[in-house]
Amino acid sequence: MTDAETTRATTVGELSEGQILRGILDRLPASTAPVGPGDDAAVLAVPDGRVVATTDTLVHGPDFRLAWSSPFDLGFKSAAVNLADVAAMGARPVALLVALAMPDDTPVAFVRGFADGLAAACAELAPGCAVEGGDLTVSGTLTIAVTALGSLDGRDPVRRSGARAGDGVYVIGELGEAARGLEVLFGRFTDAEGVPVVVTPEDRAALGADDARGLSRQLAPRPPIAEALRAADAGATAMMDISDGLVLDATRLADASDVTIALDSATLGDDVERALGGGEDHGFLVTFPSDADPLGRRVGTVVARGADAVTVDGQPWSGRSGWDPYRDWDAGRG
Repeated sequence: MTDAETTRATTVGELSEGQILRGILDRLPASTAPVGPGDDAAVLAVPDGRVVATTDTLVHGPDFRLAWSSPFDLGFKSAAVNLADVAAMGARPVALLVALAMPDDTPVAFVRGFADGLAAACAELAPGCAVEGGDLTVSGTLTIAVTALGSLDGRDPVRRSGARAGDGVYVIGELGEAARGLEVLFGRFTDAEGVPVVVTPEDRAALGADDARGLSRQLAPRPPIAEALRAADAGATAMMDISDGLVLDATRLADASDVTIALDSATLGDDVERALGGGEDHGFLVTFPSDADPLGRRVGTVVARGADAVTVDGQPWSGRSGWDPYRDWDAGRG
């Protein structure tokens, strides 16, 4: 196929893997790695000598809906959720590896918009991080798998298991905004049978300020990567990305540290239920010792392990605790 024919192609099924790949790489910043995209594997320079690695998969249906997410938003979110996991370890994101499994009839415009979203997320959230490789294949279901790599830059990793009784519990970033956005999508942008309908730019412009912000945070989250790295430098004893809801993720941190996280509902804003049970904001749950200069807002205290991993105002939480794909997929959330 000639360059002109490649330009005229409307679906990925009309192109070869190499042509699709070139269309992606042409939209990404040039690699600064010793060996970037184009070889069998990338070669990265990591001065620390230790590499933090994580991976995340987004599948059409449980994780996103094409009626709701633009290609740009999907690229941005695919990068953001992985960058957040790297930063939660106290590591600086340095590279992404992106695998796309697409149906033959996927528009070429989707691939271009997706690549633009990847590039924008790296530039905005983690300058210096770039897409250094990946894979393309055919699938009946659009699936996005991203691996992120990070450098500790001389820091010790900040793990979930470091919280100790007496530490303060802090949140860096937002709580409940993405959950509000999900409620907007399911409440306003489905048909009578509950099937998602396309959200147009005009639809988004007609939303009120709070709903518009929530929708933006759901479709393209903005994790505060730089603040997470500052938290690590400030002496955080434990940290994790809040991806599945404050209560559920606090439970994971509490279990890993063998402590109880005692949350104070008065610190959680006007909608406590949404703050505790909503997910996908991709802020950071952090614990700091009493002699540290903490970042974020204090939401509770680490206490000795009791009967419950997490309490809210001294009591077990009985409301929605967060998002679990194996538990919640049949309920239609995602």
